[in-house]
Amino acid sequence: VDRWWGAGYVIVAAVTFLVADQGYEPRKLLLLALATLWGLRLSIYLTVRNWGHGEDRRYQKMRSYWGEKRFLWVSFFTVFLLQGVLMWLVSLPLQLGEASPTPGRLTWLDGLGTALWLAGLLFEAVGDAQLARFKADPESKGKVMDRGLWRYTRHPNYFGDALLWWGIFLVAAQTEYGLWGVVSPLIMTFLLTRISGVPMLERHLARTRPGYAEYCERTHAFFPWPPKKA
Repeated sequence: VDRWWGAGYVIVAAVTFLVADQGYEPRKLLLLALATLWGLRLSIYLTVRNWGHGEDRRYQKMRSYWGEKRFLWVSFFTVFLLQGVLMWLVSLPLQLGEASPTPGRLTWLDGLGTALWLAGLLFEAVGDAQLARFKADPESKGKVMDRGLWRYTRHPNYFGDALLWWGIFLVAAQTEYGLWGVVSPLIMTFLLTRISGVPMLERHLARTRPGYAEYCERTHAFFPWPPKKA
């Protein structure tokens, strides 16, 4: 299911583009492009990374706890249905921005939002690429990734994910009902920093990576910042 998280937004943006025939065409194209580039990159990356590795440990744990029969329904409501609801809420800026005919021109907010989106995408993509190279090096086994962007934040990919959705919100914020789309970056930031992103991953890394506690002491969890001195 995780590999469809990004691709799902591409589908939402594309369907909205087709049915929102009153929307301002250049902004519709801009939002469709932002969603497509981000969503396809994320889905392709997760597919390649997880190919051949079996079911994610989170779902293995759920399956073991609930048993095969109950897991079917538990996963339907807590994984598939929940992700569908979250996808609809997080994609609100795409839907509202593409559906609105006003303003009938591109503005500075379109430029600022696109710039934030680009910065977020770079953090996410570069962070993922650096981590992939680190894991591919046999000498890195059991070590903590603290190079590149990971020297300044323990989760550059999560930070980038949140930042680009703030950018998409800014593009849509100027439209008729676009301010309602603020729920999108708020939800994404909350999920990444409090629920399924940083906390869940760090509990796992604290158990499996010697030296991770020291890394946490000198490196900020989310927002990039120069590492603290010893």
